[in-house]
Amino acid sequence: MRTRSGARAGSAAALAAALALGAAGCVPVVDDPETPPSAAGNVDQQLGELTVARAGSMKGYSRSHFPHWRDTGKNCDVRDSVLQRDGEGIKLSGCNVVGGRWESPYDGLVLTDPADVDIDHVVPLANAWRSGADEWDDSKRGDFANDLTRPQLVAVSARSNRAKGDQDPSQWKPPNKSYWCQYAADWVAVKHYWRLTVTSAEKAALTDMLEGCTWSSKP
Repeated sequence: MRTRSGARAGSAAALAAALALGAAGCVPVVDDPETPPSAAGNVDQQLGELTVARAGSMKGYSRSHFPHWRDTGKNCDVRDSVLQRDGEGIKLSGCNVVGGRWESPYDGLVLTDPADVDIDHVVPLANAWRSGADEWDDSKRGDFANDLTRPQLVAVSARSNRAKGDQDPSQWKPPNKSYWCQYAADWVAVKHYWRLTVTSAEKAALTDMLEGCTWSSKP
């Protein structure tokens, strides 16, 4: 049995850290959302409700159609917010994250230089385009690309992010198998909320990854 990862610690601890770092009055905003859908014990239901369809065309795709990163405070943006949320011992220069410690959940690498950390879109932008986002306007695509409320953004090693690219779980899975339950649940939660489709191979891979997973009601 694999259990839910503790990669994203309790929101109370994150808020306390933010307040401690905010003595200068300039802290990246970190959302304090309700319990993520992936932790609410309904991932199987959400998976069953996803629409299965063939992947769409990449015609017209550009990352510029998903404007990011948005500002989240004075001289800081969504990237800073995720770096702060997912890291430990965060160091700030003004409002920018310049130091800390991050453990990449995809491959277990420990990183101490924020320049080595990528903010991954769990459901890649190009995958979203092929599964329904091509019909959105750029404002909605920007909401998707900067979504701090759903489990869509995670700090990972640049190496693992490059290896993943825009592949879905039938094509790429995190090398860290202990993270598969969380990764699959997060993928399902994001696609379900944003009403994006899945391919038959993608759904089969997600079903396999979630087999035998156990979930706690709280981290």
